[in-house]
Amino acid sequence: MRVLALDYGSARCGVAVCDPTETVVTPLQPVLRAATRAGIGALAALVAQREVERVIVGLPLTLRGSDSAQTAEAREFARKLERRLGASVPVELHDERLTTRLAQCDPSRLASEDSRAAAHLLEDWLARGDGAGTRARLPAAEA
Repeated sequence: MRVLALDYGSARCGVAVCDPTETVVTPLQPVLRAATRAGIGALAALVAQREVERVIVGLPLTLRGSDSAQTAEAREFARKLERRLGASVPVELHDERLTTRLAQCDPSRLASEDSRAAAHLLEDWLARGDGAGTRARLPAAEA
């Protein structure tokens, strides 16, 4: 399955995608102002172009696992994206703790730090497999 991961930020949204075998994760160009109509449109076009079957949005929790100031904003962004993509492409939230720090330590400078963080997010999501307890599906009533 081809999965797209997003490291959401109000100015820039890091983007990474995996191949259909879920083996290779590739950071892509970040999307600017992702929560705007144009940003959501760009992400929807990317989902269609890359034939993405699932989108993972990083959930910015504190190191203790509680909500942070950005958590509500990330949840709202995920809801907007899910409404735009429809039921055919599920949107999930996934704990993104330490992905930015990992991206900062990553020696590769071929992609932006935001997209490298999205790549680490996707690698973690893939490594946890289907039974992961840290995944947070958007509630249907709020979507």
